[in-house]
Amino acid sequence: MNLFSSFIEALESLTSNKVRSGLTMLGIIIGVAAVIAMMSIGFGAQAAITNQIASIGTNLLYVKSGGDADNPQPITLQDAAAIADPQQAPSVTHVAAVLQGQVEASVPGETTNTSLVGITPEFFQVQNADVAEGQMISQKYVDDYAAVVLLGSDVATTLFGKTEGLTGQKVRLNGQVFKVIGVLESQGGNGLGSNKDDRVLVPLSTARVRLLQRDTASEVDMLYVQAASADATTAVKEEVSQILRARHRKNLGVDDFDILSTQDLLDTMNQVTGILTAFLGGVAGISLLVGGIGIMNIMLVTVTERTREIGLRKAIGARKNDIRFQFIVESAMLSLGGGAIGILLGWGISILIGKIAASSGTSLTPVIELSSVLMATAFSAAVGLFFGLYPANRAAGLQPVEALRVD
Repeated sequence: MNLFSSFIEALESLTSNKVRSGLTMLGIIIGVAAVIAMMSIGFGAQAAITNQIASIGTNLLYVKSGGDADNPQPITLQDAAAIADPQQAPSVTHVAAVLQGQVEASVPGETTNTSLVGITPEFFQVQNADVAEGQMISQKYVDDYAAVVLLGSDVATTLFGKTEGLTGQKVRLNGQVFKVIGVLESQGGNGLGSNKDDRVLVPLSTARVRLLQRDTASEVDMLYVQAASADATTAVKEEVSQILRARHRKNLGVDDFDILSTQDLLDTMNQVTGILTAFLGGVAGISLLVGGIGIMNIMLVTVTERTREIGLRKAIGARKNDIRFQFIVESAMLSLGGGAIGILLGWGISILIGKIAASSGTSLTPVIELSSVLMATAFSAAVGLFFGLYPANRAAGLQPVEALRVD
């Protein structure tokens, strides 16, 4: 029996009971669609995070207190000044000190909780941030402890219902009145819940005195250190380490600070999202196994129903391999047919998820990669062959005399 005739017979057998064949394929369809959709979400999240981090630049380092010390010294403005000194750190181009926290922002009739960042003018350089309207926070605002604020686009929309024409408006931060000097350009989220549009920026000095008190007057939460280029990050990391070791003498022999580069963040996030994608694909793949069990169950029923037919075929000369091959072809057609429909369904679900994410303001665009499609196809074919093998062997093993006795 050749492949074409086996295919035609399998097609006739499956179409003779369309409802049962359709229900059998449903498990494979759902499984493949779930694999495609879940993996596309994982790849989309990875791409969103990578783009978000890469937009800052791979020449940025993050310095904060911590390290291996039990009681680390805080990072201070004096540390920032030392790192910014070209004599001590020639590979550094900019240093931005920040204070970070949460604040309640309100106007008459509207209130929202948002992130607060106390900054210096260098922040705009190292974070590639810009304003859509108004002006940036200048050194004069920092020196004067000015009660001014830049609103993220989401905060502006929540409080005022718009992002334009807000310069000069008044906003209360934790009950204190601040003047709006501008609105930041929209930058979106990173796919992990962090949203750069949901924040407000104030001068570092104002944040330290009025909103985010720390143990010491010069303490900051983090330093953004920008290297001259991505290739210079290793040199900058060493220069910053040497400066901080010389200044932080409380914990001699132990680094009481952490230095993380943008590339480190990128590598970590790629690793995390890679594991997440594999996990999602694995969970979705379980439904493929369930679909395979459904195929085996139906094929066993089919063998029982067609016992007399099998006996007749053997009586007129059909070999065991012919019978076995016929049932394997039927199970393969069920799994591959379900796989093809599942790929289309998974593609449609991915598009729908992307539209839902876009409508909710989430920067997540599911990415359907060829590897996930090929994997789902190969897995569905393997499932069909594996779970069709036992029923096929059972059919091939029937004795003609016994099979012909079946009514």
